[in-house]
Amino acid sequence: MMKKACLSLPGIACLSGVIISCTGSKNEEPLPNIIYIIADDLGYGDIGCYGQKKFTTPNIDRLASEGMLFTQHYSGTTVSAPSRSSLMTGMHTGHTPIRGNKEWEPEGQWPLPAASVTIAEMLKTKGYTTGGFGKWGLGFIDTEGDPNSQGFDEFFGYNCQRLAHNYYPAYLWHNHEKVLLPENDSGKTGTHSAVLIHKAALQFIEKNRDKPFFLFYPTTIPHAELYATEEYMAKHRGKYEPEKSFKGVDDGPAFRLGPYGSQPEAHAAFAAMINMLDDFVGEILMKLDELDLSEKTLVIFTSDNGPHLEAGADPGYFDSNGPLRGYKRDLYEGGIRVPMIARWPGKIKPGSRTDHISAFWDVMPTFGELTEAEVPGNIDGISFLPTLLGRKNQKQHEYLYWEFHEQGGKMAVRTENWKGVKLNINKDPQGKTELYDLSKDPGETTDVSSEFPDIVNKINEIMKQAHTRSDIFSLSFEK
Repeated sequence: MMKKACLSLPGIACLSGVIISCTGSKNEEPLPNIIYIIADDLGYGDIGCYGQKKFTTPNIDRLASEGMLFTQHYSGTTVSAPSRSSLMTGMHTGHTPIRGNKEWEPEGQWPLPAASVTIAEMLKTKGYTTGGFGKWGLGFIDTEGDPNSQGFDEFFGYNCQRLAHNYYPAYLWHNHEKVLLPENDSGKTGTHSAVLIHKAALQFIEKNRDKPFFLFYPTTIPHAELYATEEYMAKHRGKYEPEKSFKGVDDGPAFRLGPYGSQPEAHAAFAAMINMLDDFVGEILMKLDELDLSEKTLVIFTSDNGPHLEAGADPGYFDSNGPLRGYKRDLYEGGIRVPMIARWPGKIKPGSRTDHISAFWDVMPTFGELTEAEVPGNIDGISFLPTLLGRKNQKQHEYLYWEFHEQGGKMAVRTENWKGVKLNINKDPQGKTELYDLSKDPGETTDVSSEFPDIVNKINEIMKQAHTRSDIFSLSFEK
């Protein structure tokens, strides 16, 4: 039977965690804890150690100085739900079940099928207690995609990614319980959701300190709307001139149901949100030190896609995509190449960097190899554990593949240093494939498709093979 443990947050009920085993590796070493922090719409250039100059991120930079920084890591795709589906299932977006931000009534997004095997389900077979804190977007309560139905013993946060646009919501979800936040009623700003979710994540670490745990922390920061608490706004107000303002939805029937609220200090708010996120990372590291868990815990920090342009966000001002072209909803590098940093004291070499080419669908097999868990046979990922541990036997991808179902339909392939991008495929599936040599042109400024027709043909063949039909998410040219 499940043994219950309680969160101390008001209005949050007890929840359960199945404990199968606390060891299980062949060499009898205890299984490491795993913390996977995924920021929301954080750009490749939004962190100090990746080149950000307008503000600092000392705690995230500390992760890099004490661990490994990946320079060529990619998200599942360029928007939230399919990117996270790719992460959870170990499949790229030509295969993963959720390939778009499709809404579900009365709330949430299209659910992961019951047959899906997630990272959380895989780790539970090795005795991990699993918790998700933040934004889910892969299935509403009591659907087959409900986080509790997909391997998570505990979930706290937003089930619906549309409602996660707003930082002062009427409620959050704790497993199947709707946790009301009356202090946010009638336009009040009593409880910033990111603060409440962060406290719950810290409590999860505290209460599972004596057994292996998997903490999946899909924070909503810095996704629009651009709201930080006044404590953080005060630190950044007036520092990013000329300031930018945004007029949003501040009342009426749609208020706090997805549309973004107004923000007269958008630059300051964005920097303040990153400051909050960085402090949250620092508090997690502090908690691990306090509980003597740092050397027992692999911490990974990344982002779900490139920087957004909504609600007053100004990625050009902050150089949020660094040297890369494009933003969220693009399949150019700026929309899908994301920061990733991994720290595991005593296992990962401090201050190391790697140009190993990897993607979200590699995370599942990496955790599988790490824990000696059985990995599903139909995934697209390749474990990057050898890279993390400094071994020489790292396997490489023949190619990486992405698809995006909005804006006319898009596909992209990376094979070695070649990047192919095809746009408007719904109208013209046989249309032009742009080609870029990322070794010479990481900013994708010069299309060289006319010079290398053989490479273009190879990429077009990969696109045909990598894309499989879906009963739910179809590109228009398939119809």
